[in-house]
Amino acid sequence: MDNLHSELGILKLEVKKLLEENQRYSLENEQLRKVLKREAEATASASSISDNPAELHEGGENIDIVGEGYDNLARLYHEGFHICNVYYGHLRTEGDCLFCLSFLNK
Repeated sequence: MDNLHSELGILKLEVKKLLEENQRYSLENEQLRKVLKREAEATASASSISDNPAELHEGGENIDIVGEGYDNLARLYHEGFHICNVYYGHLRTEGDCLFCLSFLNK
C-alpha cells in the first residue's frame, strides 16, 4: 500500500509538470502567432511607412515599442506565471509572489 501511495505521489508530480509545460507551450504558441501576424501586417504596410528619420529609432524600429518588455512581463504575471528570478516561468499556484510584485513595482 505504501509503494502504491508513493507511486501515486510521483505520478501526481509528473502530471503537474506536464500541465505546466502544456500551459507554457500554449502561451508560447499564442505569442508566436501574434508575432507572425504582426510581421505579416508590417510587411503589408511597409510601403506606407514614412522615411522621415525623426519618426524612427537608430535601428529603424518605431518609437512605440519602448516599454514592450515590461508590458510582456506584467502580462505574464497576470496570466499566472512567475517573473521573478527565483521562480521565473513557473506557474503561480499560491496567489501573489512578493518577489514578482517588487520587480513589477521597480
